[in-house]
Formats: sequence, C-alpha cells, structure tokens
Amino acid sequence: MDPADFYTGLVVELYSPLKSGHEDPERYARFVLDSGEPALELGCGDGDPLLALRALDLDVEGVDSSADMLARCRELAAREGIDVVVHHQRMEELDLDRSFRSIFLAGPTFNLLPDDDTALAALRRIRTHLTPDGTALVPLFVPSPTPTEQLGLARGTTRDDGAVLRVGVTTEERDENARVQRSTLRYERILDGLSTVDERVWTIHWYTRDGFRDLARAAGLEVVDVQDDEGHPAAHDASDVTFVLRPAR
Repeated sequence: MDPADFYTGLVVELYSPLKSGHEDPERYARFVLDSGEPALELGCGDGDPLLALRALDLDVEGVDSSADMLARCRELAAREGIDVVVHHQRMEELDLDRSFRSIFLAGPTFNLLPDDDTALAALRRIRTHLTPDGTALVPLFVPSPTPTEQLGLARGTTRDDGAVLRVGVTTEERDENARVQRSTLRYERILDGLSTVDERVWTIHWYTRDGFRDLARAAGLEVVDVQDDEGHPAAHDASDVTFVLRPAR
C-alpha cells in the first residue's frame, strides 16, 4: 500500500494515541541551528517535531504525502497558535521553489519508500533542494520480524472520551533478498459499543550501509557520517542509524 493511502482515515485518528514514542525536538533543533536555516522536514506527518521547532521560531517547513496527516498538522498548529507551512508532495517528487540548508526526516520514514529506484529518486530531489553548503539527515532502520506468538495480538489505549483504541499485526511476509517486510496491521476503535476496524498493509524497505552509500553517491550526495540516536558515531553492527549527507564536491 502506498504511504499516502496508508495514512488516511482511521489510521490518522489512531496514529498519535497509539504511537510508541515521540521524537525529541531538541536533536532536530540542534541540527537546524548547526546546519542553518531554512530547513525542511520530509514526512512531517501530523507535526511531530515540526510544530515544536516552529514554536522555537525556527524557519522550518514540512512535506508529507498524506493529505489527512497534513490536515491534522494544520489543525494542531491552529490549536496551539503556531504558524506552519506544509506541502502535500511525495518526497520522490519533491518540487518546491526554495532551497534549504537543512533537510531532515525525524524518524525512519525513508524506509516507507518501496524500493531502491524510488529511494534514489527521493535522494536526487533532496540533492536538488539542498544549498551547496547544506546538510541532510536520513534515519534508517532494519525491521525485526514480528514473533509468531505476537501475531494477532494488539496493543491499545483508552482515549479521554472512553474510546478503546487498538492496533496489532495479523500477518507478515518478509523477503530478505528484496529487503522488504510487509505487515498487515489491524486498527480498531471501540466507542459506545460500536467497533470500527480497518486493515492496512504496512511495507518497510531497508538498506545495507554500502547499498545506501551507493544510492547517495548516484544522487550526487556524499555520506559524511553515520550516527546513532544520540548523534554519536554508530556502531558497525547497529541496525538503527542516521546518515548525514552533503552535496558531493
């Protein structure tokens, strides 16, 4: 399923309450301050951490392929009195009339691109929108297979209005050669005795470090660092890493 279609309707409603964690805006604020403004967050979703960065008066815009997520972002921004500029575009088709000194993804949204060709197109658009002295952050991860005993189980929470919200993996397929994992996620909301359910296929595509370096090089970008979640050099065998990219000289 295309990410633009995945993040719609019930999924958007349940996204934030069921999210396992929130991005630390401090890391991205430091990145923008060090690399420079203006900045662009790719895959900004409903505004985490975009709105926190705008509240710090940083010149940051957002891009997302989901119109529903952007509508939620604008709604939250209006509620908090924050001015925000967001664009409804796919990152592999990014076409803005502005260049940026900082481009980043806050979390491994890049893994939602379905294959290497789409990833290369996205990296080329990042290169086109970076200033010559600009820097890009691209977090990536390698997903772990869902344990068999956890298939069909759901985690959940109860909303302030009494709604019970749940999500769980029902089936999963993994192709090591193609570096793709497809999980069927079952979303459910139970409110006033009425159950609303939606099932979506969530596709994750991962990369080897050398493979991602090759894609970056083909896009005109140079890998200048590979970091862990704290911004330190990542261990050689770490599966969750952030690539720091700059225009190739």
